[in-house]
Amino acid sequence: MSKIDPKLKKKLLQESQAPFKGLRRILWIAFSGSAFLGLLIMFSKIASGSEIQQNNLLIQLAACLLFPSLLFLDRNKD
Repeated sequence: MSKIDPKLKKKLLQESQAPFKGLRRILWIAFSGSAFLGLLIMFSKIASGSEIQQNNLLIQLAACLLFPSLLFLDRNKD
């Protein structure tokens, strides 16, 4: 009855159930990279002897845990 290819129909159905999934994954990857880079910079400051605020370090550690977790949870479950 429908002239739509079954593969295309499945892809369109998945996109309608989870819109902007590709964009979200790109953002999670970018945010994860930024968090790990920030943590690397903080560790280099600690190694050089500079003092940093403990709150800033905890925020970076939380970001390093949160964004990869969101990337993992946003994966395909097929």
